[in-house]
Amino acid sequence: MDFTTLIGIASGVGLVLVAIFMGGGISIFINIPSMMITFGGTLGATLINFPFSKVMGVLRVVKNAFFYREISPDEVIKQLVDFATIARREGVLALEQRISSLNDPFLQKGLQLAVDGTPPETIREILRTDIDYLASRHKVGQEIFNAMGTYAPAFGMIGTLIGLIQMLRTLDDPSKIGQGMATALLTTFYGALFANLICLPIAGKLKVRSEEEILSRELIVEGILSIQSGDNPRIVEEKLKAFIAPRLREKIKVERR
Repeated sequence: MDFTTLIGIASGVGLVLVAIFMGGGISIFINIPSMMITFGGTLGATLINFPFSKVMGVLRVVKNAFFYREISPDEVIKQLVDFATIARREGVLALEQRISSLNDPFLQKGLQLAVDGTPPETIREILRTDIDYLASRHKVGQEIFNAMGTYAPAFGMIGTLIGLIQMLRTLDDPSKIGQGMATALLTTFYGALFANLICLPIAGKLKVRSEEEILSRELIVEGILSIQSGDNPRIVEEKLKAFIAPRLREKIKVERR
């Protein structure tokens, strides 16, 4: 589980609620019509912009923002270097007995293709297609939350305009102007809070997770091709370390001494 996402949302909502209570209470911030305009309008616009199946499918993608097993590039590299050592010493076929014990289906597929003697260009094409479709699926989830983050403040402003119009009809009663203005501004508050505390941060987190997973798969593709070609394990390591930051390269170097 990614506790940073939960902590971020909880702390953001918590601090807003504390500020509200310090200012007098939460009851004045609850307005059902304003919620209907902001959240209903955002959902409606999202369904217009994206197919229903994509909107429903985003629920499977959004779990990556909350439940995610972090992929460590240095661990992936060490595992591939170990496989290269075995293949160099015993042959690529010696890796077949280790395929079933792997937890990563992508790595399983790549190693099985290498063990089966699939040509390198075919392995690269198959695995690259898998990566491209993964990136495409993740991109849809990011786009949906970015769109919701755009629509929510807009519908908040629409709700505010509706409230102002209704308020202007009661200008003959000055006692209702303050209450009407507060109600009108609530929709803007809902839209801004929903967009900037939920939608846009989740879209950003999904982008980061997608980049991490794609990097891991890029490492696997290059590692498997190097293993199949019979490269020295040290060469395999140096090839793969080129994909990661210098700080992580030093970490791998220290651990292998």
